[in-house]
Amino acid sequence: MIETRIYANENYPQPIVDHLRQVGIDVLTSHDAGNSNKKVPDNEVLQFAVSEHRAVLTHNRSDFIKLHGQNPHHYGIIVCKVDHDIVKQAWLITKALESYGSIENKLLRINKVNYIIGNHDGEEEGKENRPG
Repeated sequence: MIETRIYANENYPQPIVDHLRQVGIDVLTSHDAGNSNKKVPDNEVLQFAVSEHRAVLTHNRSDFIKLHGQNPHHYGIIVCKVDHDIVKQAWLITKALESYGSIENKLLRINKVNYIIGNHDGEEEGKENRPG
């Protein structure tokens, strides 16, 4: 069972959120929280996620990687490359969360074929490729 609760930034596609919810992951979107179309600054997105005890899920890689370095105390940051294969991206996120359990204070990078998790110093702690 995946215990990580997620806050999906407003740039994150609803179809992937739907897939994550179908496998039992608790995902709150910016729309659900009443924060969509408000141009909420990234640091406030992270603060909101922390206040809700949730990891941030976003396509805004560069800004949230920077925020992870500046604010290493959070419930996790999941940054994803844009991938139109929604099933694959949902699978990679799910597999990573199953593999690592808690991602508190961690940065999880979801690429098109693998995921990498690191600590606040940027050190790689694990990597896995999608089979086949």
